[in-house]
Amino acid sequence: MPTLLADLTTLRLGGPAARVVTAGSSQELTAAVRAADRAGDPVLVVAGGSNLVVADAGWPGTVVLLRCDVAPFTVRDDGDRVLVTVQPGAVWDDLVAASVENGWSGLAAMSGIPGTAGATPVQNVGAYGSEVADVLQSVSVLDRYGESGGRRGVVETWTPQRCAFGFRTSAFKHTDRYVVLEVTLALARASVSGPVRYLEVARRLGIEPGGTAPNRAVRETVLDLRRSKGMVLDAADHDTWSVGSFFVNPFVTAELVPEGCPNFTVDGGIKLPAGWLIENAGFARGYGLDRGRGTVAISTKHTLALTNRGGATTAELLALAAEIRVGVQERFGIRLRPEAHLAGVEL
Repeated sequence: MPTLLADLTTLRLGGPAARVVTAGSSQELTAAVRAADRAGDPVLVVAGGSNLVVADAGWPGTVVLLRCDVAPFTVRDDGDRVLVTVQPGAVWDDLVAASVENGWSGLAAMSGIPGTAGATPVQNVGAYGSEVADVLQSVSVLDRYGESGGRRGVVETWTPQRCAFGFRTSAFKHTDRYVVLEVTLALARASVSGPVRYLEVARRLGIEPGGTAPNRAVRETVLDLRRSKGMVLDAADHDTWSVGSFFVNPFVTAELVPEGCPNFTVDGGIKLPAGWLIENAGFARGYGLDRGRGTVAISTKHTLALTNRGGATTAELLALAAEIRVGVQERFGIRLRPEAHLAGVEL
Protein backbone atom coordinates (compact mmCIF):
# COMPACT_ATOMS: atom_id res chain seq x y z
CA MET A 1 0.00 0.00 0.00
CA PRO A 2 1.39 3.44 -0.85
CA THR A 3 1.84 5.98 1.92
CA LEU A 4 -0.85 8.65 1.86
CA LEU A 5 0.14 12.23 2.66
CA ALA A 6 -3.21 12.45 4.43
CA ASP A 7 -1.67 10.25 7.13
CA LEU A 8 1.28 12.64 7.52
CA THR A 9 -0.43 16.03 7.68
CA THR A 10 -2.56 17.75 10.31
CA LEU A 11 -5.19 18.54 7.68
CA ARG A 12 -5.43 14.79 6.99
CA LEU A 13 -5.47 15.57 3.27
CA GLY A 14 -3.25 14.54 0.39
CA GLY A 15 -2.82 11.61 -1.95
CA PRO A 16 -0.11 8.94 -2.21
CA ALA A 17 3.64 9.48 -2.20
CA ALA A 18 5.54 7.76 -4.99
CA ARG A 19 8.45 7.02 -2.62
CA VAL A 20 9.09 7.62 1.08
CA VAL A 21 12.50 7.80 2.74
CA THR A 22 12.81 8.34 6.50
CA ALA A 23 15.57 10.61 7.83
CA GLY A 24 16.27 10.56 11.57
CA SER A 25 18.99 13.24 11.73
CA SER A 26 20.36 16.23 9.84
CA GLN A 27 23.01 13.96 8.29
CA GLU A 28 20.39 11.50 7.04
CA LEU A 29 18.26 14.38 5.75
CA THR A 30 21.23 15.70 3.76
CA ALA A 31 21.96 12.26 2.31
CA ALA A 32 18.32 11.61 1.37
CA VAL A 33 17.86 14.93 -0.42
CA ARG A 34 21.19 14.63 -2.24
CA ALA A 35 20.30 11.11 -3.41
CA ALA A 36 16.90 12.20 -4.72
CA ASP A 37 18.46 15.19 -6.47
CA ARG A 38 21.05 12.96 -8.17
CA ALA A 39 18.18 10.77 -9.39
CA GLY A 40 16.28 13.80 -10.67
CA ASP A 41 13.39 13.07 -8.32
CA PRO A 42 11.11 15.85 -6.99
CA VAL A 43 11.58 16.18 -3.22
CA LEU A 44 9.05 17.03 -0.52
CA VAL A 45 10.33 17.14 3.06
CA VAL A 46 7.58 16.32 5.56
CA ALA A 47 8.01 16.52 9.32
CA GLY A 48 4.99 17.47 11.44
CA GLY A 49 2.91 18.23 8.35
CA SER A 50 1.25 21.07 10.25
CA ASN A 51 1.71 23.74 7.56
CA LEU A 52 1.29 21.57 4.47
CA VAL A 53 -1.51 21.33 1.89
CA VAL A 54 -0.87 18.45 -0.53
CA ALA A 55 -2.66 17.69 -3.77
CA ASP A 56 -5.26 14.93 -3.90
CA ALA A 57 -3.04 13.34 -6.56
CA GLY A 58 -0.26 13.10 -3.98
CA TRP A 59 3.47 13.66 -4.57
CA PRO A 60 5.10 12.24 -7.72
CA GLY A 61 8.63 12.00 -6.31
CA THR A 62 10.40 11.33 -3.02
CA VAL A 63 8.86 12.29 0.30
CA VAL A 64 11.59 12.61 2.92
CA LEU A 65 9.85 11.85 6.20
CA LEU A 66 11.79 13.76 8.85
CA ARG A 67 12.05 12.29 12.32
CA CYS A 68 14.47 12.71 15.24
CA ASP A 69 16.33 9.53 16.20
CA VAL A 70 19.23 11.34 17.91
CA ALA A 71 19.53 13.84 20.76
CA PRO A 72 17.09 16.62 19.78
CA PHE A 73 19.45 19.43 20.76
CA THR A 74 22.89 20.25 22.10
CA VAL A 75 23.80 23.18 24.35
CA ARG A 76 26.85 25.45 24.55
CA ASP A 77 27.52 28.13 27.15
CA ASP A 78 27.81 31.67 25.87
CA GLY A 79 28.14 33.96 28.90
CA ASP A 80 24.68 34.95 30.08
CA ARG A 81 23.16 32.99 27.19
CA VAL A 82 23.08 29.42 25.96
CA LEU A 83 23.40 28.47 22.31
CA VAL A 84 21.01 25.61 21.58
CA THR A 85 21.57 23.74 18.32
CA VAL A 86 18.44 21.82 17.38
CA GLN A 87 17.93 18.90 15.01
CA PRO A 88 15.47 19.61 12.16
CA GLY A 89 13.14 16.79 13.23
CA ALA A 90 12.97 17.83 16.89
CA VAL A 91 9.40 18.59 17.98
CA TRP A 92 9.19 22.33 18.46
CA ASP A 93 6.92 22.37 21.49
CA ASP A 94 9.12 19.80 23.25
CA LEU A 95 12.01 22.24 22.80
CA VAL A 96 9.91 25.11 24.21
CA ALA A 97 8.96 23.01 27.22
CA ALA A 98 12.62 22.06 27.79
CA SER A 99 13.66 25.72 27.60
CA VAL A 100 11.19 26.63 30.37
CA GLU A 101 12.34 23.72 32.53
CA ASN A 102 16.00 24.66 32.06
CA GLY A 103 15.56 28.36 32.79
CA TRP A 104 16.18 29.63 29.26
CA SER A 105 14.17 32.62 28.10
CA GLY A 106 12.88 33.51 24.66
CA LEU A 107 10.57 30.71 23.52
CA ALA A 108 7.67 30.55 26.01
CA ALA A 109 5.33 32.75 23.94
CA MET A 110 5.74 30.29 21.05
CA SER A 111 4.36 27.38 23.09
CA GLY A 112 1.93 25.01 21.44
CA ILE A 113 3.01 25.69 17.86
CA PRO A 114 2.92 22.33 16.08
CA GLY A 115 5.65 20.98 13.83
CA THR A 116 9.40 20.64 14.09
CA ALA A 117 12.34 22.97 14.62
CA GLY A 118 13.60 22.69 11.05
CA ALA A 119 10.43 24.31 9.74
CA THR A 120 10.56 27.33 12.04
CA PRO A 121 12.97 29.54 10.06
CA VAL A 122 11.15 28.87 6.79
CA GLN A 123 8.18 31.07 7.57
CA ASN A 124 9.76 32.77 10.58
CA VAL A 125 7.32 31.02 12.87
CA GLY A 126 5.93 33.12 15.68
CA ALA A 127 2.97 33.88 17.88
CA TYR A 128 1.77 36.44 20.42
CA GLY A 129 4.47 39.01 19.74
CA SER A 130 7.44 36.64 19.46
CA GLU A 131 9.05 35.03 16.42
CA VAL A 132 12.00 32.76 15.72
CA ALA A 133 14.00 35.62 14.22
CA ASP A 134 14.14 37.19 17.69
CA VAL A 135 16.35 34.39 19.03
CA LEU A 136 17.95 32.79 15.99
CA GLN A 137 21.75 32.70 15.98
CA SER A 138 22.45 30.73 12.80
CA VAL A 139 21.01 28.12 10.43
CA SER A 140 22.74 25.20 8.74
CA VAL A 141 21.39 25.02 5.19
CA LEU A 142 21.67 22.56 2.31
CA ASP A 143 21.81 24.51 -0.95
CA ARG A 144 20.41 21.98 -3.41
CA TYR A 145 21.14 23.85 -6.63
CA GLY A 146 23.88 26.42 -6.10
CA GLU A 147 24.26 29.47 -8.27
CA SER A 148 24.07 29.01 -12.04
CA GLY A 149 26.92 26.74 -13.00
CA GLY A 150 27.92 26.27 -9.36
CA ARG A 151 28.15 23.20 -7.15
CA ARG A 152 25.09 21.25 -6.00
CA GLY A 153 24.37 19.99 -2.52
CA VAL A 154 26.62 22.37 -0.58
CA VAL A 155 26.04 22.80 3.19
CA GLU A 156 26.41 26.38 4.46
CA THR A 157 25.94 28.26 7.74
CA TRP A 158 23.69 31.29 7.41
CA THR A 159 23.45 34.34 9.63
CA PRO A 160 20.03 35.81 10.51
CA GLN A 161 20.71 38.66 8.09
CA ARG A 162 21.13 36.27 5.18
CA CYS A 163 17.86 34.55 6.08
CA ALA A 164 16.02 37.79 5.14
CA PHE A 165 13.35 37.34 7.79
CA GLY A 166 10.07 39.20 7.53
CA PHE A 167 6.58 38.67 8.91
CA ARG A 168 5.95 34.92 8.38
CA THR A 169 8.51 34.78 5.59
CA SER A 170 12.19 34.29 4.87
CA ALA A 171 14.65 33.52 2.08
CA PHE A 172 13.53 29.88 2.41
CA LYS A 173 9.78 30.43 2.03
CA HIS A 174 9.04 30.55 -1.69
CA THR A 175 11.72 28.25 -3.07
CA ASP A 176 12.66 24.57 -2.92
CA ARG A 177 16.35 25.39 -3.34
CA TYR A 178 17.18 25.24 0.39
CA VAL A 179 16.69 22.62 3.11
CA VAL A 180 17.15 23.62 6.76
CA LEU A 181 19.44 21.09 8.49
CA GLU A 182 19.97 22.58 11.96
CA VAL A 183 18.86 25.67 13.85
CA THR A 184 20.94 27.39 16.53
CA LEU A 185 19.07 29.61 18.98
CA ALA A 186 20.55 32.10 21.47
CA LEU A 187 18.49 32.00 24.67
CA ALA A 188 19.01 34.13 27.76
CA ARG A 189 19.61 32.44 31.09
CA ALA A 190 16.51 33.75 32.85
CA SER A 191 13.38 32.36 34.49
CA VAL A 192 11.34 35.34 33.31
CA SER A 193 10.25 36.22 29.81
CA GLY A 194 11.25 39.10 27.64
CA PRO A 195 8.70 41.89 27.14
CA VAL A 196 5.19 40.49 26.67
CA ARG A 197 3.92 42.54 23.73
CA TYR A 198 0.63 40.84 22.93
CA LEU A 199 -2.23 42.59 24.72
CA GLU A 200 -4.40 39.52 25.35
CA VAL A 201 -1.51 37.52 26.82
CA ALA A 202 -0.46 40.46 29.02
CA ARG A 203 -4.01 40.90 30.25
CA ARG A 204 -4.33 37.23 31.17
CA LEU A 205 -1.00 37.41 33.00
CA GLY A 206 -2.13 40.51 34.90
CA ILE A 207 0.71 42.69 33.59
CA GLU A 208 1.00 45.75 31.39
CA PRO A 209 1.99 45.20 27.73
CA GLY A 210 5.79 45.29 27.62
CA GLY A 211 6.10 43.82 31.10
CA THR A 212 7.66 40.48 31.96
CA ALA A 213 6.38 37.33 33.66
CA PRO A 214 7.75 33.93 34.68
CA ASN A 215 8.38 31.77 31.63
CA ARG A 216 6.24 28.98 33.07
CA ALA A 217 3.27 31.33 33.47
CA VAL A 218 3.71 32.65 29.93
CA ARG A 219 3.78 29.11 28.55
CA GLU A 220 0.66 28.02 30.46
CA THR A 221 -1.21 31.18 29.45
CA VAL A 222 -0.32 30.81 25.78
CA LEU A 223 -1.29 27.14 25.74
CA ASP A 224 -4.66 27.96 27.30
CA LEU A 225 -5.22 30.73 24.77
CA ARG A 226 -4.26 28.50 21.84
CA ARG A 227 -6.56 25.71 23.04
CA SER A 228 -9.46 28.15 23.19
CA LYS A 229 -8.83 28.91 19.51
CA GLY A 230 -8.42 25.30 18.40
CA MET A 231 -4.71 25.82 17.81
CA VAL A 232 -3.41 22.92 19.92
CA LEU A 233 -3.65 19.62 18.06
CA ASP A 234 -6.38 17.26 19.24
CA ALA A 235 -7.32 14.27 17.07
CA ALA A 236 -10.86 14.31 18.49
CA ASP A 237 -11.44 17.99 17.62
CA HIS A 238 -12.05 18.72 13.94
CA ASP A 239 -11.35 22.39 14.60
CA THR A 240 -7.68 21.35 14.89
CA TRP A 241 -7.69 19.43 11.58
CA SER A 242 -6.11 22.41 9.91
CA VAL A 243 -2.82 24.14 9.13
CA GLY A 244 -3.46 26.78 11.76
CA SER A 245 -3.75 30.19 10.14
CA PHE A 246 -4.41 29.49 6.46
CA PHE A 247 -3.91 33.10 5.34
CA VAL A 248 -1.15 35.47 6.40
CA ASN A 249 -1.97 38.90 7.84
CA PRO A 250 -1.57 41.34 4.94
CA PHE A 251 0.52 44.51 4.85
CA VAL A 252 -1.18 47.42 3.08
CA THR A 253 -0.79 51.12 2.41
CA ALA A 254 -2.76 53.61 4.50
CA GLU A 255 -5.53 54.16 1.95
CA LEU A 256 -6.45 50.45 2.00
CA VAL A 257 -7.08 50.24 5.76
CA PRO A 258 -10.83 49.57 6.11
CA GLU A 259 -12.82 51.73 8.48
CA GLY A 260 -12.90 50.14 11.91
CA CYS A 261 -10.23 47.57 11.15
CA PRO A 262 -7.53 47.14 13.80
CA ASN A 263 -4.13 47.89 12.31
CA PHE A 264 -0.54 47.86 13.44
CA THR A 265 2.52 49.68 12.13
CA VAL A 266 5.33 47.14 11.79
CA ASP A 267 8.68 47.88 10.13
CA GLY A 268 7.21 50.86 8.34
CA GLY A 269 4.22 48.96 6.96
CA ILE A 270 0.62 48.66 8.12
CA LYS A 271 -0.42 45.13 9.10
CA LEU A 272 -4.07 44.12 9.16
CA PRO A 273 -5.57 41.05 10.87
CA ALA A 274 -6.67 38.66 8.13
CA GLY A 275 -9.23 37.18 10.51
CA TRP A 276 -11.01 40.55 10.83
CA LEU A 277 -11.09 40.96 7.04
CA ILE A 278 -12.50 37.46 6.56
CA GLU A 279 -15.19 37.84 9.19
CA ASN A 280 -16.22 41.30 7.99
CA ALA A 281 -16.42 40.06 4.41
CA GLY A 282 -19.17 37.70 5.55
CA PHE A 283 -17.29 34.54 6.50
CA ALA A 284 -17.95 33.83 10.16
CA ARG A 285 -16.61 31.02 12.33
CA GLY A 286 -18.18 27.75 11.24
CA TYR A 287 -18.84 29.06 7.72
CA GLY A 288 -19.38 26.01 5.54
CA LEU A 289 -21.10 23.98 8.21
CA ASP A 290 -24.12 26.25 8.05
CA ARG A 291 -24.25 26.02 4.25
CA GLY A 292 -24.44 22.26 4.01
CA ARG A 293 -20.90 21.90 2.71
CA GLY A 294 -20.10 19.51 5.53
CA THR A 295 -16.63 18.33 4.58
CA VAL A 296 -14.73 21.63 4.96
CA ALA A 297 -15.45 24.74 6.99
CA ILE A 298 -13.91 27.66 8.82
CA SER A 299 -13.11 26.58 12.36
CA THR A 300 -15.82 27.25 14.93
CA LYS A 301 -13.10 28.69 17.19
CA HIS A 302 -10.83 30.70 14.89
CA THR A 303 -11.67 32.54 11.67
CA LEU A 304 -8.24 31.99 10.13
CA ALA A 305 -8.33 28.19 10.32
CA LEU A 306 -9.84 26.24 7.43
CA THR A 307 -10.68 22.75 8.60
CA ASN A 308 -11.34 19.24 7.36
CA ARG A 309 -14.54 18.07 9.04
CA GLY A 310 -13.95 14.48 7.91
CA GLY A 311 -14.01 13.01 4.41
CA ALA A 312 -12.79 16.20 2.73
CA THR A 313 -10.54 16.54 -0.30
CA THR A 314 -7.81 19.08 -0.91
CA ALA A 315 -9.82 20.41 -3.86
CA GLU A 316 -12.76 21.13 -1.54
CA LEU A 317 -10.51 22.92 0.97
CA LEU A 318 -8.95 25.07 -1.75
CA ALA A 319 -12.39 25.90 -3.16
CA LEU A 320 -13.35 27.27 0.26
CA ALA A 321 -10.07 29.21 0.46
CA ALA A 322 -10.67 30.67 -3.00
CA GLU A 323 -14.22 31.69 -2.08
CA ILE A 324 -12.94 33.50 1.00
CA ARG A 325 -10.12 35.21 -0.87
CA VAL A 326 -12.46 36.44 -3.60
CA GLY A 327 -14.94 37.69 -1.00
CA VAL A 328 -12.29 39.65 0.89
CA GLN A 329 -10.92 41.17 -2.31
CA GLU A 330 -14.36 42.21 -3.52
CA ARG A 331 -15.26 43.73 -0.13
CA PHE A 332 -11.98 45.46 0.75
CA GLY A 333 -9.74 45.42 -2.34
CA ILE A 334 -7.15 43.37 -0.44
CA ARG A 335 -5.85 40.05 -1.79
CA LEU A 336 -4.99 37.49 0.87
CA ARG A 337 -2.15 35.05 0.32
CA PRO A 338 -1.81 31.63 1.90
CA GLU A 339 0.51 31.14 4.86
CA ALA A 340 0.50 27.37 4.36
CA HIS A 341 2.90 25.60 1.99
CA LEU A 342 1.06 24.28 -1.08
CA ALA A 343 2.55 21.10 -2.58
CA GLY A 344 1.36 20.13 -6.04
CA VAL A 345 -1.54 22.60 -5.93
CA GLU A 346 -2.10 26.33 -6.41
CA LEU A 347 -4.58 28.84 -5.05
